[in-house]
Amino acid sequence: MKPATVFLGEMTNSEVEAFLANHHTVIVPVGATEQHGPHAPLLTDVLIPQEVARRVAPAINAVVAPPVNYALSYPHVGFKGLVHIRIPTFMSLIEDLCVSFAASGFKRIVFLNGHYDNTYAIAYACANAADKLPKDVKAFPVNYWDGFTAEDAAEWSGLKNGMHANEAETSAVLAINPGLVDMERANAEFPPFPDYTVNTGPVHTAFFFTSPGSVYWATKSGTWGDPRNSTAEKGERYIEAGVRSTLAVLQNIEKTFTAMPPRQ
Repeated sequence: MKPATVFLGEMTNSEVEAFLANHHTVIVPVGATEQHGPHAPLLTDVLIPQEVARRVAPAINAVVAPPVNYALSYPHVGFKGLVHIRIPTFMSLIEDLCVSFAASGFKRIVFLNGHYDNTYAIAYACANAADKLPKDVKAFPVNYWDGFTAEDAAEWSGLKNGMHANEAETSAVLAINPGLVDMERANAEFPPFPDYTVNTGPVHTAFFFTSPGSVYWATKSGTWGDPRNSTAEKGERYIEAGVRSTLAVLQNIEKTFTAMPPRQ
């Protein structure tokens, strides 16, 4: 007998039909194909949300779609191995996926994102698709870290922990597939930011997201953080934090849809 699976791509047409008789949620992992330092794989930003999605799916009666591997990586222009697509192309892809999943019968289309640069493009693409979807269908992005507690954020995120190819991401890949990480090449590097007198968020937006190649200018190796003490055990804790985060955010999103339905 064929074993059960949460992965849509491993299911047969009849299995999908049986699933949709009672459940209507699909999780679409979204990431990037870009450098993650000299030590971690190009698909790091895909592997993590895909693993989070695999663990989240049974809890919310969802299936996990094949991931979107090619996305928005303008800051990494200059590094070898980068494969990215233009913003209009990416948004059109997301729109088409929304329409296609809805046509199959899915009513909740969750784009579980592992690459921050994609976030707003996914959201606006979902908005563009809205008029083409049945009224009971909702499509939206969730970053797997969006619901981190203050303790989670202090341990894994922020400037002191690094933002790319850091200990958290490297540890997560070690937990998922240790053969993809070369810890002998792991290095510590932080961009030489000046002292700031205001919130760093808008400064980073202005520098990184509007300037193709900005990470290539700001780092020699592509690493932003210190992954040298990464372990699979830390990665397991990071992934579980992502699972808790995602479940909490999805629960709150559903509460919000219920509390404020569209005007008739």
